[in-house]
Order: sequence, then structure tokens, then C-alpha cells
Amino acid sequence: MDPGAGARVRFPMSEGNKALQVTLGIATSVGGFLEAGSIATAAQAGAEFRYQLAWTIALGTLCVLFLVEMSGRLAAVSRYTIASAVRERFGFPFFAALAVVVLLVAMLVLASEIGGVCFALQLATGVPFQWFALPVAFGVWLYIWKGSFDFVEQAVSLLGLVTLCFAVSALKLHPPLSQAAAGFLPSLPARHTARYWFLACSILGASISPYLFYFYSSGAVEEKWKESDLGINRTVAIIGMLFGGFLSIAVLLCAAGVLAPRGIRIESFTTMPLLLSPLGRAATGLFAGALGIACFGAAVEVALSAAYFLAQGLGWAWTKNAPPREVARFSLVYTLLIPLAALPIVAGVDPLRLTVLSMAITAASLPIAILPFLVLMNDAQYVGEHRNSVVSNTVVMGIIALAFILAIVTVPLQIFGGG
Repeated sequence: MDPGAGARVRFPMSEGNKALQVTLGIATSVGGFLEAGSIATAAQAGAEFRYQLAWTIALGTLCVLFLVEMSGRLAAVSRYTIASAVRERFGFPFFAALAVVVLLVAMLVLASEIGGVCFALQLATGVPFQWFALPVAFGVWLYIWKGSFDFVEQAVSLLGLVTLCFAVSALKLHPPLSQAAAGFLPSLPARHTARYWFLACSILGASISPYLFYFYSSGAVEEKWKESDLGINRTVAIIGMLFGGFLSIAVLLCAAGVLAPRGIRIESFTTMPLLLSPLGRAATGLFAGALGIACFGAAVEVALSAAYFLAQGLGWAWTKNAPPREVARFSLVYTLLIPLAALPIVAGVDPLRLTVLSMAITAASLPIAILPFLVLMNDAQYVGEHRNSVVSNTVVMGIIALAFILAIVTVPLQIFGGG
């Protein structure tokens, strides 16, 4: 029996439509990876440490690639999402504790994404970002409320390919290949050690965002993937996440080539259009478009993943392919979450500072978000013969442990001035 059948409104799907959705799933993976967190942390890393922190982007990309593939495999084999399987396997008390962490982190990340859209609008219009907070929140809500899952997948994700401008800018800078390649090998900084490790932690938090694989597993169930789709799932995970990592590296290269030689540190999104200065007069407009679209798409995914997670774990009806009134409690979650997340931006909290801190806190939350998932991926009751390999478990556990240790050590230093 399909475990989600009683909690999901189902719709028929032709094979042609499914093939289209698989193709667009790759675009969703690409669009969901590069957002406020990955842009901000990669740019700060490049501006302050040149190529030295490239290894953290590579490490985070590798980890999220494994996790996204696992979430699709779980959905295809068991027809469970991560949330519904965690609730069944570990019981309600554990799920409730996890849900509190997931919702708090989602609120913080959603606020940073709304802030990113608002700052993009400030760059485009000159109007202070605070004035855009509520209109942007309404736009994110309306987009989710009116759109089907296909529409949510497609429009912003495809528009998000404007972020390729970072790759073009990096190529025009002709970065020294030997120095850039050396950045993929971990090394200790000559100065500002606490800041270096804080940024490493923030980059890992930005790369390994739980909303990505929560959203992905929900999408796989929405699209009714089955065991025969495991090869497609692997392709989507590899292409999407590697391309997202490539774009994050491009942002770091731009910052290392443009900002670091001038001694410019990124203290606000205002200086970030300089990343695209090799593209000439279009730099500010292109950066505003790339930041705004990427953050809007991420805000949609974060809000939806939080609603999916809560509804699935509590056994509520959930889907994006039904009118909101038919999945009222699911719709209520994102309806409440989005305006609440906009409040810090309305109050004038700096979007960049909020973004970097939210990424570090995301890193601190990774063990409780991911370790139950790893247990499921090694449980024959859910994935049968498609259980994780020793390599998969080792890679993910090692990277999560590193991110957690860095968060515990460096976040207090940054908050209290040691950074």
C-alpha cells in the first residue's frame, strides 16, 4: 500500500508529462542550490581569503549530492517522504522535537531569502529594502497559493539560470588556475583564523540546506516516482547539485578576482554587484536579477518544504496539485510562516548579516536533521536492497560532524566578537 495515499490528493499523470517533470527537476535542483546563503558566503570567502575556502564549497556540494540522491531513493522505493518516514520510524515525540528545529531554521532561512529579494529590489530602484518586505512576502505566498507543483518547479527555476552570469564573469577574469586549484585542498589561513572557520561553517550550512532534500523527497512523491526511476533520480541529483556547486565556485572566483585585490570586504549586499564588473554596465542589473530570482525561488522552496514537513509528519492532506481549500492545514502552514519570516526585514535587520548567521545556525542543526534520515536509508523496511553503501554513510557523517563542530566552536566567537 502507498503510505502517502491517505494523506495526499492524487492526480493521474501521463508518461510524457512525467518525462517533462524529470527534465524540469534538474532545473529545480540547479535553481534551488544558488541562493542568498551560497552567494553571500562564497562572495565573503573569496573577498577575504581568495581561493582558500573553495574546498568547503566542494565538500558541501558532495554532501548535498549524496543527501538529495538518498531522499529521491527513499521516495521512489518506499513512497514515503522523509518526514512521514521519520514520524513512523521514530514516533511522535521525536518528530515533534525535530519539527520545532526544522521550523525555526526554516523561519530564519526564509527571512534571509526574503531579505535577499528585497535588497535586489533596492539595488534596482534605490528604495530601502524594508519597504519591499511585505510585498515580497505576499508575492511568495501568492506564487505558492496559485501555482501547481509543476508551475512552482518550472518558472523560477528556469528564470534562475540568469545566475550563469557569475560563471561568465569568472571566465572573463581569467583566474590563475594553479592558485584556484590549490583552494580545493584544505589549508590554514595566515590570519583571521576564527573568521576563516566561521565562513567555512557558513558555507557548509549554505550548501547542505535541509530544505533542499525535504523539498526534493516531497516532489518525488508528488511526481509518483517509483523504483524504476532510480537512475533518473541519480542523474537529477548529480547534474543539479554539481551545477549548483559550480556556480558557487564561480561566485568565489569573482570575489577573489575583483574584491580581494582591492581589499574590499563584503559588509552589505550593496558592494556585491562588483562581482559582475567584468560584464560592464550591466553588472548591477544582472546582479539584482540573479539575486532576486534566486532568492525568490529559494523562498518558495523553503516555505513549501516547511509546510510539507509538518503536514506529512502529522498525517494531514498535502499536495501542491490541489486547490488550497482541499489541503487547508497544509496551506495554512506556509500562509502563516511567510509573513512571520518577513518581520525581521520589516524591522530593518541587515539581510546579509542575517543570511550568514542563518547559514551557520543551519550547520549547527544538521545532526538532528540528517542523522534520523541516515538511519532510514540503512533500514531494509524502507529501502530494501537499496540501502546506503558504507561510502555514502561515511561521507555524509564525516561532513555533518565537521559542520556541527565548526558551528559549535565558531558561531559563539562570531556573535560575541571573537571573529
